[in-house]
Parts: sequence; structure tokens; C-alpha cells
Amino acid sequence: MKTTLDINDARLANAKTMAAQQRTSLTRLIEEGLQLRLRSSHREAKISKRKIPVFKGRGGMVAGLNPCSNKALLDAAD
Repeated sequence: MKTTLDINDARLANAKTMAAQQRTSLTRLIEEGLQLRLRSSHREAKISKRKIPVFKGRGGMVAGLNPCSNKALLDAAD
């Protein structure tokens, strides 16, 4: 199927150079990039559907520990 794309001139020049270096067509290079992006998007959708485990324990923070301080939290973890 033919389509028209509006691509930044510098990006298009880089893509043409890459296609020539890889001895492939610009069309094939664009198709491969699109395929990779679609696969990545599909994987991310699968991951986001997973439930995140939630700790339902008791106790909470140690008395005197500042939860807003990364340094305090890291020191407590050691």
C-alpha cells in the first residue's frame, strides 16, 4: 500500500544513509522501525495489564524515620 509521510528533512537524510549502509530500501527500513515500535507497544500493553502486588501488612514506618528523605531511607535499608 502506498502512503505519504511528512518526515523531518534531517531525519529522512539519516534514514536514507542508514538504508544505503545496510543495503536495504528506505521502505524496508521504515517498515522494520514500525514493526519494532508496534511490538514494543504490544509488550507494554501486556505488562500494564498485570496486577501489581500490594503489601497489606501492618506496622508501617520505623518511628523517627523521615519518609521524604532518600538518604534517611537508604541509611535505614543498610
